[in-house]
Amino acid sequence: MKRIGDVLTSLSIPVGPAGSNGSATATPTWRCPVCKDAGWVRMEVPVGHPNFGRLIHCECRFSEQAERERETLRRLSNLDGFTRHTFEDFEPVAGTEEAFDVARAFARDPDPEHRWLYLRGGVGVGKTHLAVATALEIRERNGSVYFAVVPDLLDHLRATFDPARGVAYDDRFNQIRGAPLLVLDDLGTENTTPWAREKLYQIINHRYVERLLTIVTSNQSHDKIDERILSRLLDTHLTRDIYIDAADYRRRERSDYTRGRRAR
Repeated sequence: MKRIGDVLTSLSIPVGPAGSNGSATATPTWRCPVCKDAGWVRMEVPVGHPNFGRLIHCECRFSEQAERERETLRRLSNLDGFTRHTFEDFEPVAGTEEAFDVARAFARDPDPEHRWLYLRGGVGVGKTHLAVATALEIRERNGSVYFAVVPDLLDHLRATFDPARGVAYDDRFNQIRGAPLLVLDDLGTENTTPWAREKLYQIINHRYVERLLTIVTSNQSHDKIDERILSRLLDTHLTRDIYIDAADYRRRERSDYTRGRRAR
């Protein structure tokens, strides 16, 4: 007696429109012609090879995973709310010209040597605007970007950390620290605990070792930043360090505004 699976496999079921003689047959349409949507392919190696007959993920699986990660980072970043933070919307004033030129160049053709951009200066000088404009332009070219205000990032990591669900937390943490472009806004304003300080250092150090594209902004003096992080930020072989000495754009048109200078 034949198995039902063998019987079904041997059948050729004609397919055609209602009322037809059924002479037409269905032609499968695959999203991925390589694996025929199975998600797996066999390695093409000779008999006797250790990987002969071994199944591996098809390239389409990696593409789908990358797209899911891009969407997750896009949702977490909330960059869509910064609709007016583009290079076209930026109004260069005295003291911002170098930062504007460097950020725009970083966005359009990142330097293979200087993979980090560190924008620092007083409140309201355009650091976040330029960082976001750079991130939006890179994302427009299908780049995966994660943007976070540092205190919010640490709050998010604390909220999602659950020893009972370590795998989910580890996945999210690795997703953030390994993002193709990471933008950390307002470094030094965080109220850190030893745990949070260590997590922030792990993110920075991983990106330093891997030389991943990173943008950091800060309005704090260097003594407010973890020395281990600061040392990496100021590495001249990796970072373009730009100090913006300009007026606070939010207040510069007020009659009672007196511009102050922040210590470097």
